[in-house]
Amino acid sequence: MIFMSSSLRVILTVLAVMLGSFSTSLQAGERDYISIVGSSTVYPFATVVAERFGTSTQYKTPIIESTGSGGGLKLFCAGIGVSHPDVTNASRRIKQSEIDRCAENGISDIVEIKVGYDGIVIAHSTSTDRFSITRRDIFLALAKHVPDPGGEAKLIPNPYQTWKDVNAELPDVAIRVLGPPPTSGTRDAFAELALEAGCKTFDWIKAIRKSDKSQYKSICHAVREDGVWVEAGENDNLIVQKLNADPTSLGVFGFSFLDQNSDLVQGSIVDGVAPEFENIADGSYKISRALYIYVKTAHVDLIPGIKEFIAEFTNDRAWGEDGYLVDKGMIPMSDMERSEFKTAAMDLTTVQLASE
Repeated sequence: MIFMSSSLRVILTVLAVMLGSFSTSLQAGERDYISIVGSSTVYPFATVVAERFGTSTQYKTPIIESTGSGGGLKLFCAGIGVSHPDVTNASRRIKQSEIDRCAENGISDIVEIKVGYDGIVIAHSTSTDRFSITRRDIFLALAKHVPDPGGEAKLIPNPYQTWKDVNAELPDVAIRVLGPPPTSGTRDAFAELALEAGCKTFDWIKAIRKSDKSQYKSICHAVREDGVWVEAGENDNLIVQKLNADPTSLGVFGFSFLDQNSDLVQGSIVDGVAPEFENIADGSYKISRALYIYVKTAHVDLIPGIKEFIAEFTNDRAWGEDGYLVDKGMIPMSDMERSEFKTAAMDLTTVQLASE
């Protein structure tokens, strides 16, 4: 048996209480910074906002991880608590299935904030002549199955190896396109806005949508797997580097990366329209999409600074027509849209997809 003095016993008891309290605070305590995941396209915009926020307020600079839109929403919806992200960026709107997954994990309230627009470009090196293609060309070049060139209303595995095979007016160079993986919102948007738009130019395929939406989507969204489409990960800067090294390749990424690397790459003209700021803003460049951030309402009172971070992102000095995000390549929303989403953001209005 070990004997100890009463004073030593008191000291040990106090230490035990302190250690227990410290352990409890670690388990149930708060992070002192905002955790953000998600879209590689929104990443540079969110990073600029985070840096401004960290230097102009009492709060720490948020930590942001580029995981892709799908990957970010998967992490975001995994649960509530300091081990889970507070905010996720997305270059597409959240899906009902993702809202359902969030709900299964106790996340019932999600704030949706549209922050601006971005074009998806099909870029290539500035050392080559500017490419000019249609969305029909894009579909025929990249789809897993394409209409029989013989004219029959049936699909065959994609046989095209060069752009000239696709369209006699295009260059006689091998088709090689670097693009994002399936977890990317850019990939989702590209499939819908470019591939599907080209797919619908075939009336007999378009008619399938009325009878079998699943088959129609499979035809129009599936990308070939024979090495012509090269998944280049979520790092858009890496795609830019590879295009500079291989002038015959094309790359798919957001307009902001084109804007920031215009000395190295140029955007292809699509359906007669160049991917330029004004053309994306007025809707004449058709391969464009909205950008979002999603906030976990349950974390607003758990993690310091979330409402203030939202306020910075939705301030006109950031997302306005003359805001600092425009300098980074974001296409601003109209005054009416900015007002609408700012109000929803500050009121923590829960996202609803009932109309979709």
